[in-house]
Formats: sequence, C-alpha cells, structure tokens
Amino acid sequence: MRTADKKMRYIQDLKEGSAVKDVYLCKQKNAATTKNGKEYYNVILQDKTGTIDAKIWDTGSFGIAEFAAHDYVYINGEVTSFNGALQVNIRQARVADSGEYNEGDYFPVSSKNIDEMYAELLAIIDRIENASLKKLLEAFFVEDKAFIEKFKKSSAAKTVHHGFIGGLLEHTLSVTKLCAYFCNTYPALKKDLLLTAAICHDIGKTRELSAFPDNDYTDEGNLLGHIVMGTEMISDKIREIPGFPAVLAGELKHCIVAHHGKLEFGSPKVPALMEAVALNYADDADAKLQMFTELVNKTDNYEWQGYNRLLESNVRLTRGE
Repeated sequence: MRTADKKMRYIQDLKEGSAVKDVYLCKQKNAATTKNGKEYYNVILQDKTGTIDAKIWDTGSFGIAEFAAHDYVYINGEVTSFNGALQVNIRQARVADSGEYNEGDYFPVSSKNIDEMYAELLAIIDRIENASLKKLLEAFFVEDKAFIEKFKKSSAAKTVHHGFIGGLLEHTLSVTKLCAYFCNTYPALKKDLLLTAAICHDIGKTRELSAFPDNDYTDEGNLLGHIVMGTEMISDKIREIPGFPAVLAGELKHCIVAHHGKLEFGSPKVPALMEAVALNYADDADAKLQMFTELVNKTDNYEWQGYNRLLESNVRLTRGE
C-alpha cells in the first residue's frame, strides 16, 4: 500500500515500458466496445503534471474493483505506446484510501496550511465585539459544517488569482488582515463591520465555482455570480438571527455588493460607505499582488510577459535588487 508521504511518480515522468504502481485521479471513465464486441473501459488518469489515457481490457478481472470519475484510484499496470502516444494498460485498480495520497499531487493547493489559516480566521471572528455580526459569522464559520468544508477547499477564482484548493480561504484571510490594518490606520472605520464584510465578501464563490477537479463555473454561478449569491446567503442567515439591526444588515450587504468597486467590474453598486471603499481596495490589492506572486513562482523570465487582463497592462518581473 502506498502512503501519502511516499513520493509519487508523476505522469510527466512515465516512459514506455514503465511499471505503474501508484495513485492517480480518475478524470474520466467510459465504457466502450471492441470490434469483436468485447467491453472495455477508456480511462483518463490525472495528476498535477498532466493526464494520460488508460485502458482496462479485462473488465471482469478479479483485480478490477469499482471506481468512478473523480475517485482517487490505486493503479497497477504498465505504460505502453499506441499510435505514438503513451497509455497505461491497467491490470488492477481500486479506490485508494485517504491516507494513500496528498491532494497537492493532483491539484494546485495553497502553500499555506489550510487548518492553520482557518484557525487564524476563527480567532479574528472570536474578537468581533458586535453581538449580531458575531452571531452571523459563527452561523457560517462555526456552525454550518457543510459550508465550512466547501469554504476550506474552494478556490478564489478559476484562473486569475488564488485558483487553487484553499485559495478562497487564503484570499479571505489576506483581505481581512489588510482591512484590520486599515482600521488601525483610519480609526473612523467601523472595525467590526469592515472585518465581517471582509470575511464574508466572497462566500458566494462556494456556490459560483464547482469543486476540483472541475473548478469551473456552475450553472447558478453563470446566471447570478458570487456577489449576488453571497448577498443572498447573508440575507438568509440574517433572517435566522432575532433582532439583527436592519440598518447594519443594509450596510453589510452594501459592502458585499460594492466590493468590486465599479459597475463594469461586476458590482451592482459602487462603494458609498467608508468601509466599502476599504474593502474594495483590500480585495483589489490582494488579487493583483497574488497574481504577481504566482508569476514570480512560475518563471524566472524577466522579459515583458504580455498584456495582463487583471492589471490592464503589459507586465514584467522587477529586475533591480
């Protein structure tokens, strides 16, 4: 049995004739029939380095257990070549146990510890003094187990920034810490309101984007978008909290709907409150600086990288020391 701490053999390193004894993500699995009428399975295996076609020719073999698309599957087989392309002939397959793999080998995952980030977010929530806002935050981030599970695993975007498991949590924590800095620098800001808005500003992305391995827009996400969905989620929770102040609810939801800053960027309202302005700048700064961080991590090319849609400019890495 493979253990999660054992180094896996990535798809990009497989060669013709290689023996395969490792865990891969099943991206697709489809039944097919040979010219002789014999059933077999077409399978696509995936890890973070790419995909490879695979075949199960003997579907009734004792060594072939049931598995489906999106399962982590322990594969025993051999790499062959067909029409110039590598494929895996699978002799044995079974759904892998959770201790046999690390998600980071199959999808992009935050470089930061997800549980530690979440604990840091909970500590901020614990320091919220306004009783109504604290109840609202706890309704999401302490009591709603299904939401918590999705929030911790969601990305913050499909591709632009924080497009990895734990990305939504990492982005939310960064935006919240920037807003805490603003509060210390500009005492006129309503700290509890701004921090609550920062923590909740992108919760709609738990419904706008599907889970990995797809990480794509859901039907609801395409129709409504995370700003509308997040505002609806907040409204639903507020209705369950007796005596939640109506004015406070309106100000919080304004911060959420205005956090993209401009109508052309998807916000139905532009910021009209000091806290909404602060949230917009914190969100924008973290997204853009993370985009540059990801660029730094993936290239050492200091030439111009081309037009960047998020920054609306041609960009390059800094050459000076």
